[in-house]
Amino acid sequence: MNGQLSNSKALVVFSGGQDSTTCLFYALKQFQEVELVTFNYGQRHALEIDVARQIADDQQLKHHVLDMSLLSQLAPNALTDHTMNISAESELPNTFVPARNLLFMSFAGALAYQIGAKHIITGVCETDFSGYPDCRDMFVKSLNVTLNLSMDKEFVIHTPLMWLDKKQTWQLADELGQLDYIRANTLTCYEGIIADGCGTCPSCLLRNNGLRAYMKERETK
Repeated sequence: MNGQLSNSKALVVFSGGQDSTTCLFYALKQFQEVELVTFNYGQRHALEIDVARQIADDQQLKHHVLDMSLLSQLAPNALTDHTMNISAESELPNTFVPARNLLFMSFAGALAYQIGAKHIITGVCETDFSGYPDCRDMFVKSLNVTLNLSMDKEFVIHTPLMWLDKKQTWQLADELGQLDYIRANTLTCYEGIIADGCGTCPSCLLRNNGLRAYMKERETK
């Protein structure tokens, strides 16, 4: 870690999952002041918001929860329609929520403007992005320029996980001294089960396979 940036304030886009919680601890190492923003968009499990609140309380961080329920009105998908089964059989999984990250990052930018935060951190990742187009590096760079032009500010969007696979994300959590905390307290599972989850949904398989690969590698060192 490079040490904290002087006179710096950061806003972490925070879901309470493995990736965004890793970004939270990354931000605490890098920036003097950190706040969190979580979006309530009618996601499959309201527990996600409770988990995010609990982690924010644990770390004594200011936590904003913004109502984005309009997303559930725009297109059917398995993250907002609780009657749909999770499927990753097509090229684009039915867990993709069109324009979600575009809207989330736009509102995060508006909030960052209000609270005086120059830095915005998000856990999007192109290595394990499941085909979601709004997790790509090109999208984030384009949006960063758009946010800056729209508000005449010099925001910096940080994506510390962009080129990491799940094994490397667990390694980063370990380097931050938070692997056990992140494993025990985050919600990644599509079935709404905290920690290691159901073990069978696509999100759990990605998370747990990465953890096993990292732990195996760590044991051999």
